[in-house]
Amino acid sequence: MTDTFTLDGTEVAFAPGQTVLQAALAAGHYVPHLCYHPEFKPHGSCKVCTVKVDGRWETSCTRPARAGMKVESETDEINNHRRLLVQLLFVEGNHFCPSCEKSGNCLLQAVAYDLGVESAHFDYFFPDRPVDASHPDLLLDFNRCILCELCVRASGEIDRKSVFSLAGRGIGKHLIVNAESGRLADTNVAVTDKAVQVCPVGAILKKHVGFATPIGERRFDAEPISAQALRDAPRALAKPTAGVGA
Repeated sequence: MTDTFTLDGTEVAFAPGQTVLQAALAAGHYVPHLCYHPEFKPHGSCKVCTVKVDGRWETSCTRPARAGMKVESETDEINNHRRLLVQLLFVEGNHFCPSCEKSGNCLLQAVAYDLGVESAHFDYFFPDRPVDASHPDLLLDFNRCILCELCVRASGEIDRKSVFSLAGRGIGKHLIVNAESGRLADTNVAVTDKAVQVCPVGAILKKHVGFATPIGERRFDAEPISAQALRDAPRALAKPTAGVGA
């Protein structure tokens, strides 16, 4: 017998080891998220996937699914919380979409549109960090980093290069390059690295291909991120095995 929990009044089946977010997506229920990536162990960095589990606020990407739990996601209170988080991400970085090569392919922009966020609302207060254009094939814009840590984890766990790290605390937390010079050109990063591919915003950009795909024909121009996330998620539960979703 398959275990289930309730998500906004609907029964959702899950396999052992799945989180609330993984089970919800597999069952066709979109929960907004930014830092979650199926190839890495979830760590709840951005908090956009926050839900209420039996009345308590929790990140759905890190909360293991349990039989009988009551999960709330699509409520005005929770979506207002998500909008606030997204608005703060916009003002903490240089996310001026019309001038960004990532526009139309950007997860932050797509999640914002899906949540109905059309303005940053707050005053911008990000520090002006220099853009690193030292690498022949890549451009690194520190001002657009949302601290999701995906490039850090991909570079360390998949590429086995550990090119990127996060330094500092609180509002001073920022992305750095693991080279004595701090320059991307002085690392062994390559344009084909997983770390380059997983950046959800315009922090890591490939050179020589700017606007090759016209605005209006890009990934999230075609359909909203909610539809794509559900289409890309596994559609049926596999036979439960140890470690599924870990």
